[in-house]
Amino acid sequence: MYPTGPVTPGGLTDRLLSDNPNMHGDLSAGSGLNALQRDQDHPREFLLRHQDKLIFESDCNDGFGKGPGCQGGHTLCTLRTMVEEGLVLKKLLCVNAKRLLKLKRHPALHSLS
Repeated sequence: MYPTGPVTPGGLTDRLLSDNPNMHGDLSAGSGLNALQRDQDHPREFLLRHQDKLIFESDCNDGFGKGPGCQGGHTLCTLRTMVEEGLVLKKLLCVNAKRLLKLKRHPALHSLS
């Protein structure tokens, strides 16, 4: 169902993210995991190039976030091995979604962090 083998640089997704300021990419589900794992070289540069436009979401059906059935857990592990820069990883996991959804920290929750 998903493409296999090396990624061709300059593909459609890369061009759409580069050319459209309002375009964002979702790293969740099997499609996101496949895109990260199918080529060992391309995803690292892609993640760095589009670090402000990519968002990790999880549609994992495993309530504990681990185990063989947790695709979100596999995606998180893959992202952590590919992205060495802490700020870039934080953008992918949290900052970009908060900015896109215009979420602000609620004052009552400030003490919980």
